[in-house]
Amino acid sequence: MSKPKLNIAMIGGGFMGKAHSNGWMRTAEFFDVPYQPVLKVIAGNKTKLDAFKEHWGYEEITYDWRTIMERDDIDVVDIGTPTFEHKEMVIAAAKAGKHVVCEKPFTLTYADAKEMLDAVNKAGVVHYLNHNYRRVPAVAYAKQLIDAGRIGQIYHWRGAYLQDWITDPNFPLAWQLRKECAGGGPLFDLTSHAMDLARYLIGEPEAVTAVNKTIIKERPLPGVGATAFTAGTGTDTSQMAKVEVDDASFALVEFKNGALGSVETSRFATGCKNYNYFEVYGSKGALRFNLERMNELEFLDATDPGPEQGFRTIPTTDGSMPYMSAWWPAGHIIGYEHTFVNAFRDFLHAVAGKETIKPDFSDGAQIIRILTAIQKSSDEQRRVVIDEIL
Repeated sequence: MSKPKLNIAMIGGGFMGKAHSNGWMRTAEFFDVPYQPVLKVIAGNKTKLDAFKEHWGYEEITYDWRTIMERDDIDVVDIGTPTFEHKEMVIAAAKAGKHVVCEKPFTLTYADAKEMLDAVNKAGVVHYLNHNYRRVPAVAYAKQLIDAGRIGQIYHWRGAYLQDWITDPNFPLAWQLRKECAGGGPLFDLTSHAMDLARYLIGEPEAVTAVNKTIIKERPLPGVGATAFTAGTGTDTSQMAKVEVDDASFALVEFKNGALGSVETSRFATGCKNYNYFEVYGSKGALRFNLERMNELEFLDATDPGPEQGFRTIPTTDGSMPYMSAWWPAGHIIGYEHTFVNAFRDFLHAVAGKETIKPDFSDGAQIIRILTAIQKSSDEQRRVVIDEIL
């Protein structure tokens, strides 16, 4: 029996467009989902999309994303564009009655985030913010262990998300380094992920004390051929501009449940390509996870007495682990791209009314609120309570 189709319009044909397209294509191949996703339209701005359309199997191309909002044959709008474009696209999609997937960071300001949340709530559509690391089986299993009480009372959280892709001073002032486009540097780009994991696993932050730092104060303006991930390519070093975002952000976090945490994010962590790491310490045990070893979770059971007590590495590839029954036999690892497939599995069930999907735009708004508090703390050199941000 054939499944009903769900037509997808993807906005953005870059890195995230590629990751999302693969996710939509593979979801029904591996999971029993209530809909068959159809890659209907790929929308972009100036970058030619002909090869993208052919490679991923989209039926159509448009260079005006607004046209997809007017179409009755589009069910889901998936937004994978730079942060500064999210608000207008989300609100337009909601007003058109489309379900919405949006990449992180959610948006530039807490005021904008509240508008976006109001729009989807008023429209009654399903909305999902793609913090895909919740869909790593090891992370989802960590959540199960915490919820089952295996860690006991949570004392401490340590989170770090470290990269090194802009250490070259000739790296151009790409959109990710412009405040009006990105909102912040790693504070928005990476701390948003780290805070989503902290909220998912530990609970809601109550207050923050933070320091942000810009290490390279000026960068060359991008020229022809310069992209976010091509340092020194197509730049004119005779034309320099001020960097207005952070290069590193360190925050102490007080959680409402009494736990104390820290979050470190940086694009100047030499040797770290995508080091997304956390530690959880509690009265009955502890957990450690590193995305660069994403098929493993370290667990210490403090209720197991004796000199042999210590962390053990749990391979999270067994079929009993979250999401893994749809993939390969035990011991056969999965990768980054599978987190998008897992996420869209959950999204399709949410559209069918069988499940809910998290994080949603209420989570997105709260994360932006926390990031704003971190920025305020650094700017004013003081402890900031999250409720100060209105």
